[in-house]
Amino acid sequence: MIAFVSGRVAAAGPDGAVIDVHGVGLSVQCTPATLAGLRVGEQATVPTSLVVREDSLTLFGFADDDERAVFELLQTASGVGPRLALAMLAVHTPNALRHAMATEDVTALTKVPGIGKKGAQRIVLELRDRLGGPVGDGAADVRTSTRAEPWREQVQMGLINLGWSAKDADAAVDAVAADLDGGETPPVASLLRSALKKLSK
Repeated sequence: MIAFVSGRVAAAGPDGAVIDVHGVGLSVQCTPATLAGLRVGEQATVPTSLVVREDSLTLFGFADDDERAVFELLQTASGVGPRLALAMLAVHTPNALRHAMATEDVTALTKVPGIGKKGAQRIVLELRDRLGGPVGDGAADVRTSTRAEPWREQVQMGLINLGWSAKDADAAVDAVAADLDGGETPPVASLLRSALKKLSK
């Protein structure tokens, strides 16, 4: 198993990055939130999970070890493959998924593209005891708490989900941040609208 890759970020796209490990470019599929923490040209260490199929070897990358562990656990549910597990982590943080399982919140799971009500009920039934309860005190979102400005990640993810490239989304987020000038941060929805205005110019 490849537990992690460490090297320079050679490229980043809407659904993955290429990490240059001693001259070998490894393609890593990631969630938008994980991609938001990677910068082209900078060094990065990305926890990974290798999925082996008859016709492919796919490396999936994560923000941290917890995210990787949840990704691997999600796939133990029937009907959940690596793509769907990644989609679940693109929509929800590991803690939000634990909370959804613990409280049997089927509606939260149906927000993930590709999961219907029956599928969500089955996933909750199979994973409720395996995933464990939420970690920490009220930390529904572990990922954003590690960043000084959690809205950046949310706005970037929103733009990427709307079809903009990671590069364009990053530039728009930086432009919106420059306009804020250290004042009180508006709600994410209005920040997203501001970013969209920047991109439509």
